[in-house]
Amino acid sequence: MSPPVATALNLHRIFVSEGHSYFGRHGKGSLKLPVHEVGAVECVAGRGLRGDRFFDHQENYKGQVTLFSAEVFAELCQALSLPSASPAALRRNLLVRGADLNELIGHEFEVQGVRLFGTEECRPCYWMDEALAPGAEAWLKGRGGLRCRILSNGWLRT
Repeated sequence: MSPPVATALNLHRIFVSEGHSYFGRHGKGSLKLPVHEVGAVECVAGRGLRGDRFFDHQENYKGQVTLFSAEVFAELCQALSLPSASPAALRRNLLVRGADLNELIGHEFEVQGVRLFGTEECRPCYWMDEALAPGAEAWLKGRGGLRCRILSNGWLRT
């Protein structure tokens, strides 16, 4: 692992879901499972966000928590004329401001004292066209967010 990266990442909103609407649903259609916005969430090192669908999903899972840029979401809404879209539709856990998430791939960093490791881009898939609007998947290529492992226990709050 590389040394920790200093970042001015600001947590704006937190989302969790108890179930998978799209994951493992190829050819079966999506499920309409709710995404809940919460004011705080417990991060458990190596396991995920308590109460989220990927908590204890598998050992050393690279997507224990997912981040998405609020700035990118605003650009997406403008580009696809989605004035009333919710970032919950992206099914990412943390909506953040102040950093290029792709630059955090391969690096350790902190959010409110919780250490994370950026494993890879959270690549958009064809479900984004259903969740948001036609063209969302293509527009999000290269800016779909960040998948991370949780390295330390702690709480995140908005």
